Amino acid sequence: MSLEPSPHKLNLAQLPAIYILPAHLTPLELNNLVDQISKHGGRLTADIDAAKLVLGKVTTKRRAEFELRCRRLWTQDVDRIDSREGENQDLKSNKRPRFEGTSLTLDGKGVIAIDDTDSNPFPIKEVSCQTLCESTNAVKVVNISWLEDSLQSRRLLPADRYLVYQGSPIQRPAFDATPSSHSKSSASSPNSAPTLPSTPLSRGEGIIGRAHADANPSSWSSSRRKIKPFSRNRNISSQAVGKQAKRPALLHQTTSEHDDLGSNPLPPMPEWVLEGKKYSCERSTPSPSPNEAFIEQLSKIKLARILNLDDIGVRAYSTSIASLLAYPRALSSTQEVLALPGCHTKISHLFHEWKTSSGHIQEVEELENDKRHQALAQFYEIWGVGAKTAVEFYDKNGWHDLDDIIEFGWGSLHRIQQVGLKFYEDFQLKIPRTEAERIADIVLSHAQKARDSGMICCIAGGYRRGKEENGDVDLILSHPDEHQTSNLIEDLVRSLEAEGWITHTLVLALTNSRREQQTLEFRIGGGGHGFDSLDKALVVWRDVTKEGSLPIDSASSNSNPHRRVDIIISPWRTVGCAIIGWSGGTTFQRDLRRYAKNVHGWKFDSSGVRDRATGRVVDLEGEGGVCASWQEAERKVFAGFGLQYREPWERCTW
Repeated sequence: MSLEPSPHKLNLAQLPAIYILPAHLTPLELNNLVDQISKHGGRLTADIDAAKLVLGKVTTKRRAEFELRCRRLWTQDVDRIDSREGENQDLKSNKRPRFEGTSLTLDGKGVIAIDDTDSNPFPIKEVSCQTLCESTNAVKVVNISWLEDSLQSRRLLPADRYLVYQGSPIQRPAFDATPSSHSKSSASSPNSAPTLPSTPLSRGEGIIGRAHADANPSSWSSSRRKIKPFSRNRNISSQAVGKQAKRPALLHQTTSEHDDLGSNPLPPMPEWVLEGKKYSCERSTPSPSPNEAFIEQLSKIKLARILNLDDIGVRAYSTSIASLLAYPRALSSTQEVLALPGCHTKISHLFHEWKTSSGHIQEVEELENDKRHQALAQFYEIWGVGAKTAVEFYDKNGWHDLDDIIEFGWGSLHRIQQVGLKFYEDFQLKIPRTEAERIADIVLSHAQKARDSGMICCIAGGYRRGKEENGDVDLILSHPDEHQTSNLIEDLVRSLEAEGWITHTLVLALTNSRREQQTLEFRIGGGGHGFDSLDKALVVWRDVTKEGSLPIDSASSNSNPHRRVDIIISPWRTVGCAIIGWSGGTTFQRDLRRYAKNVHGWKFDSSGVRDRATGRVVDLEGEGGVCASWQEAERKVFAGFGLQYREPWERCTW
């Protein structure tokens, strides 16, 4: 039967099952490719073993072999088999193809660096469209531009210019990985290298053979599999010693939801997914999310990365979680997960495990049973204790619970940590919205007494994002007259302390007043200031009007608990930056700073915006602060960034 399509529609129905290599494809490209193949009758499969035609952004044979091998499909080059007789002549003329990669060493393991930028060393044989449809055992890897050009021409073009690789499937090569008698002891060392084959590999198989040997689980040292998945360098708890961790479930690409991908394509994707927008400030992230149960599990893994001081892992999970939170529908497949910006194979594997294990993830269960992790998590909740300090408490000082800190380390704690530990139970209690509003009213009344009635107050943080309860209260005060906000924080705290509302003042910063309330200067190289440099007071608050109130040093009653309150003072000309800086979720704030840097070349913080090249102030809110309200100022900042305004409840990135 002829493969020529009608003039109006390309016919892909007679092509064999097609597998798409997702490498180097954006979510938009992948989604469009699936739609086009399905629209023109093509058969898609996510099972690489069932495919005879593989499409991808691949230009070299080595890369094609590598991509197939990564998917557990080992092949032998058909061209290499056909050219055996001419091989000796190639050797004599020293014109053989170049196979060897660059061998590196990492932690004692042999690593092969595969470079896909080399030109194809093999001559391309002519391949017609009919050849693509032949019922042979060979797997054909074709550059994706063949399909794109065929769609544009409305006919199947000859594939000779597009065929990258033809390979016949073979059994996974078996190597003699049994260590000799003199190497048995070294094989158990955590840093021992994988055992390589004892017999030399034939020409052209060196890089492939070494890669196979590296990938052979039987050649790894057994101790590698004992390390808890949430830790890289930590001390393994007593429960984990001598216990081999269960290998996580693999993502099987043969499930029905993938096999019928052609007939059940991805659901319509939001615009931000199709456009690949990676910054959370570019999209709406309301709460709650339809995927919150899965995201809760990822958040527990993210906490483990925080406590393991794994900054890269924290950023990766933060990005993935923010993308999942913004996705407006319940996830149904790993393909949906992979289509989201910032969600890669690791997240899709975890989703597959969560979905097929009744909402459980093995790594999370191991964390919940790990005594060290549970102790670090408790220490991390103490006000004034960060991840690094929590690790020192456990690993260096040997403290395993709060009682250990009180008994053996109280004198070594600084004041904020002592207060955080003393009122630990109070600070675990959430603050309802009504109480936050009452605190804001009291603070504003004292600010107006200290200055005048022109003072305004905005409750920021989780309250402004719509949360019913929060761990603390963030208040931003400002005044259209810039002179009224200078040194205000000192007078305000003194007034609140005098009436007993503030029981402890832990931080009192006049940084902004001391630089005459100017936007923080930009330093080449950065560092040293953090995100916020406004005047502020971090205080412990207690309602003195409630009946039955205990003395301010009492920590025994929860009927009138102590609260954490942050009071921030902003000059009017940059109040929009301050409101934004204290209103969004953590990842939203991080992405807004990254967006300012990468898109505009600006330095953004809650005191304003500066140009990184010149150091000059960028007046997004109008020179001198001309906005009639802080709401208008906030909108002007979004507009100045070229971003669509996002309501506070659209910034819920956790």
